[in-house]
Amino acid sequence: MSQDILRLIDSICRDKNIERDEFIADLENAMAGAIKKTYEDSQESLVKLDLLTGRISATVDGQPVEMGILGRIAAQAAKQMIIQKTRERERLSVFEEFTEKRGTIVTGVVSRVEGGNLIVNIGRVEGFLPRSEQIPGETHQPGNRLRVLVLEVRELPNQVKIILSRSHPEFVARLFEQEVPEVSERVIEIKALAREAGYRTKVAVSSIDSKVDAVGACVGVRGSRIRNIVDELGGEKIDIVRWNESSQILIQNALKPAEVQETALCFELGKATVVVAEDQLSLAIGKRGQNVRLAARLTGWDIDILTPAEYNKHLEIMETVLKAVEGVDEMLIDRMAAIGCVSAQDIDEIGPEPLVKELQIDADLAERIAEAAGEEVIRQEEEKEAAEKAKRAATAAGITTATNESPSGFVATESAPDFETAELAPIEGGAEVTPDAQTSEISDDAQNSSAEENATPT
Repeated sequence: MSQDILRLIDSICRDKNIERDEFIADLENAMAGAIKKTYEDSQESLVKLDLLTGRISATVDGQPVEMGILGRIAAQAAKQMIIQKTRERERLSVFEEFTEKRGTIVTGVVSRVEGGNLIVNIGRVEGFLPRSEQIPGETHQPGNRLRVLVLEVRELPNQVKIILSRSHPEFVARLFEQEVPEVSERVIEIKALAREAGYRTKVAVSSIDSKVDAVGACVGVRGSRIRNIVDELGGEKIDIVRWNESSQILIQNALKPAEVQETALCFELGKATVVVAEDQLSLAIGKRGQNVRLAARLTGWDIDILTPAEYNKHLEIMETVLKAVEGVDEMLIDRMAAIGCVSAQDIDEIGPEPLVKELQIDADLAERIAEAAGEEVIRQEEEKEAAEKAKRAATAAGITTATNESPSGFVATESAPDFETAELAPIEGGAEVTPDAQTSEISDDAQNSSAEENATPT
């Protein structure tokens, strides 16, 4: 019987993943507490478990006693104490184990579905995969196996809650480590990653070995490596971008498959003005602005996309405004364009102080330049507002006339917008997207083709 106790202790410690010595100490303390309940007048009670024979010995105030004399109530109290301590040890063990696994991928089995949220069995415990952390469009049934990212581990009073994710950008990074040996060996480094789960991901990679092509290694022979990742993500499109320390080159790579003609960086605003050809505008912006939005997140720059005509128009207006300021010459205008100020709005946003610092000009001149730019911005806003009012008035008048002249109820006006072409038409002043910009309906006929850097297999 004594040896059975030792085997039972070893089995419990192995199953619960708790320390054997700690469990034995809890067992001895629980039995000592039970003895104290029986001998209420005692000063000290000790219980010792022999680790070789499994024999339990007990003393009360230094006098040996038999464990068999304990009553039912005392034994029940010892049992409850052992169960409570074991659960606490197990909870602490689970918390420590999955805290170390945070940010890694584990494989689990869907146990049940609760209101769109998934309960996933990931070993000794069940993890929680909320709907917000699932890939949009994916459906899972009980019994399905899936890979998930351990996103967060929370220690609650009575349990450890493990939050899982499949939509987090880090999930894609960990998949690359599993599928691409060069990434796990740190020969290839994932420099940046931007993701819209279920739709598209952009990954910027670089290699520390000049003999290893970072993009080619991630794609694999005939797309074998990237295809495994795409399949795991349910067909999500993945663009692999070649990293470059130059922000201009990185932005050009991030906007592929669109071809960039020119890039102007304004470090004061964290803004990049990108010029693309008219036929590349829709491709650069992407479907519902997705391409430029992901590129902005990947590079960390606000990206403003313009056509050559729009870009030249901004420069011409800025030149006209600044030439009216005394002390401004062609060279100064060129220097302003060199620091990324390509419009009057840019000058108005950065203010006079950066002009003094970057261009080494007088504070008074910088003030007058900023003031002139601010007046131009106000004028442009007033013109835009007036044009919108006139357009609304013309549209209302056109609808009224058409209603009066169409007794059949069919309304047809020249001022009615053509929605098919309206979505593809470039927006006046370009399309500016920040790294955290929301989705905007810019182009529904956006890119389905991929650049040479685009790694999605066909």
